[in-house]
Amino acid sequence: MSSTPVKAESDVPTTVFISYSHDDRKQARKLAAALAQQGFTLWWDEMIEGGSPFASSIAEALDKVDAVIVLWSKDSVASDWVRDEAARGRARKRLVPLSIDGTKPPLGFGQYQVINLSKWRGKRDSPEFQAVVRGIFAASGRKVAPAAPAPAALSRRTLLLAGTGAGAAAIAGGLLFVNERGLLGGGPPRADSIAVLPFKNLSGDEAQAYLSGGLTDAVRAALVRIDSLRVLAATSSNAAEDSGGDSLAFARKTGLTYFLEGSVRRAGDVVRISAVLTDGKTGFGLWSKTFDKVMSDIFAVEDEIAGAIAAALSVRIATAKPVPGGTTHIAAYESYLRGRAMYNQAKDEPTDRAALAAFDLAIAADPNFAMAYAARSRSLASIAAEYAKADQLKPVYNAAIAAARRSVALAPGLAEGHLALGYALFAGRLDVKGARGSYDKAFELGRGNADILLLFALYCSRAARANEARMAIRRALVLDPLNARTHRAAGSIEYAARRYRSALPPLNQALKLNPDMTYARALIGYCLLQLGQLREARAAFDAEPLASFRLSGLAIADHRLGDSKTAAQSLAKLVEEGGDSALFQQAQVHAQLGDSAAAVAALERARVVGDSGLTYLSTDPLLDPIRRQPRFLALIKALCLN
Repeated sequence: MSSTPVKAESDVPTTVFISYSHDDRKQARKLAAALAQQGFTLWWDEMIEGGSPFASSIAEALDKVDAVIVLWSKDSVASDWVRDEAARGRARKRLVPLSIDGTKPPLGFGQYQVINLSKWRGKRDSPEFQAVVRGIFAASGRKVAPAAPAPAALSRRTLLLAGTGAGAAAIAGGLLFVNERGLLGGGPPRADSIAVLPFKNLSGDEAQAYLSGGLTDAVRAALVRIDSLRVLAATSSNAAEDSGGDSLAFARKTGLTYFLEGSVRRAGDVVRISAVLTDGKTGFGLWSKTFDKVMSDIFAVEDEIAGAIAAALSVRIATAKPVPGGTTHIAAYESYLRGRAMYNQAKDEPTDRAALAAFDLAIAADPNFAMAYAARSRSLASIAAEYAKADQLKPVYNAAIAAARRSVALAPGLAEGHLALGYALFAGRLDVKGARGSYDKAFELGRGNADILLLFALYCSRAARANEARMAIRRALVLDPLNARTHRAAGSIEYAARRYRSALPPLNQALKLNPDMTYARALIGYCLLQLGQLREARAAFDAEPLASFRLSGLAIADHRLGDSKTAAQSLAKLVEEGGDSALFQQAQVHAQLGDSAAAVAALERARVVGDSGLTYLSTDPLLDPIRRQPRFLALIKALCLN
């Protein structure tokens, strides 16, 4: 039985990093369990596997936690990793050194008083453990607050609902929405549509933007559960910010029946949320309210907002079992939102690894936070696809698969967990058939989520399920008409189905929405190649930002134009610059240049290194010249793509 958690006077959970030698794992686990029961948020490397690819995540955590505990022992004093982690804590003046076997700290750490845990038996009321607690608060610069009675359980919801790195969540936390004539679907659907515009951060601190973004997505996710309400997806809703501040004009442009605007202002532990529901046709306000909440009550705000909107739209709400997947832990919630905000930037490797570290902190705070495991999986898969070297691909993807499976085990009804597992199996193990069940389940659970529809559609396209792909992407376009990624996906699906002319309008629309978008110009070039418009195709390839697609496209276009010398130069540059990371593109060029042996050899090498481009193998028109080759057919069979 656990006692009342220790908290600092500010009531902000204290985060602790545990550094130890793996030979001391048993003692580390015992200490971690006691600290977690005492109310601390922990980060330690038992949460992650894979070794050096995660060094950046560990470093990020060391820079963020309130205290760094180091377990000195005869083994750890000889560990370079433990010394480095302890040095980081010392440099930040956050170090809490413990000795678990009486060993003295190494040279350079003797100025710190060491707490002797060699005789500790795991009891939290022991003097040794209480010394550790005091050391943590001293290192973090906080004071222990007087003990308070345990808070009552949340009455309206026990799980927080939030969105993933790929987009907004598609579940509503703890509520079942019904219309006036009965349960979901019981009665004619209404044509009402709503956009939840980005809540404004009025805190005067950009670092708090994650909170306003998280509340926006949480409210949007709650409204998605109303079958009679069509909810505009995140990307299209966010486009209102580019409408010159005229939300009514945006609503009329998109044909919305309603739109919701809001703001968030945080001062210490108090958050003020203001929300206004407006008629999209007349501009008249239908409902408005201001909520003043402490952070510990933040979970209930989106329920209250959604409930008030449902009432305004004559929709009743009935209490039901809470949907699994979220958290009630404030520190986990905030770390998750920070991670998602960084992941959504899609900026660079340091930002993506910082997002991964934040998701790990969320899991450390709440090991049952299924949404955080799903986000961790997607984050790892993105790192593998964009930054990992060939020898890192398998361990990083394996870690992504493990995180996704944990998410599914914790919350079988969470669409994002199934989606993350399907994506990791698909891209990481090139297992199209193995990923099918996960993608189908994600679609079943999250068909009101545009991002899930988009990724499901792309999977179906590559798995030669063209009709399902087109159906899903049409739905995604209805929900997210201003998302360039959705239009690019629509064009990609049409191209894979050999509908080259019908692929061009959505691809051009994608570039109209985002002129800097990658891969869209390459897809346009591919379509124009197939239509015989060679010079136009070459111009499209020449404008493609991604080097591997630009060079492969130019090589093919110049070959067809009769300029074999320039084509060879582009191919040589592709091999030189891309190496094993561009094997699939090399195979496309060889196939189009008539060198089937070189094309198949490149594809076989791509399988060895785990090139995710092979997921296009069964549908890519550029590989049609070698599609009947025995070695190609053997590769299709080996990858279960037929």
